[in-house]
Amino acid sequence: MLIQKTTLARSAATLALAAGLVAGLTACGEGSPVDNIVGGAVDSGIEDLKGTAQKAVEDAAGEALNGAGITTDGTLPASFPAEVPLVPGTTRGGGAGPYGTGWVAQITVSGADQFAVAQQQLEAAGYTASGVDTDAESGFGTFTGSAYRVVLTVSTDSEGQAIATYVVTSV
Repeated sequence: MLIQKTTLARSAATLALAAGLVAGLTACGEGSPVDNIVGGAVDSGIEDLKGTAQKAVEDAAGEALNGAGITTDGTLPASFPAEVPLVPGTTRGGGAGPYGTGWVAQITVSGADQFAVAQQQLEAAGYTASGVDTDAESGFGTFTGSAYRVVLTVSTDSEGQAIATYVVTSV
C-alpha cells in the first residue's frame, strides 16, 4: 500500500512538472521555446553569479582590504590612477586591489591596431616600453613609468571584439 502511494505521488509530481513545462513552452513567442527557456535560465544564472561574486569580494574585502573592488558596469574603480592614459573605446569594467596595490581596466576598442595608439599614449606620458610584441590580431607590452608599471594587452576575442586590458601596479 505504501509503495502504491509513493508511486502515485511520483507520477503526479511528474505530470505536474510536464504540464508546467508544456505551458512554458507554448507561452514563448520568439525563437524556439527551448532556446527561450535555456536563454532565460542562462541569463538569470549569469546575473546571479555576478551578484554573488561581487558580494563575495565585498565581504572578503571589508575593512581589511581597503579600496578593493570590481566594477562590471562600464566604469573603472574610483582609485584607478589618472596618470595612466587609456585608449579610446568603451569601458567594460575594472578592478582595484587593496590599498592601491594594483588595478585592472578593460576597454572594448575598434581593433587590435589600437595597441599602437595605446603604446603611443603611454610613451607620450613618460612610460618606457619593453617586451613589445604585436601582430594583426594582438599586441602585448610592458610600460614602466616613475610611479606605475603597466602590462597592456590588446587581443581579439572569439566574437571578433578587440579588448584592451591594462594591468597596473605601483613601481
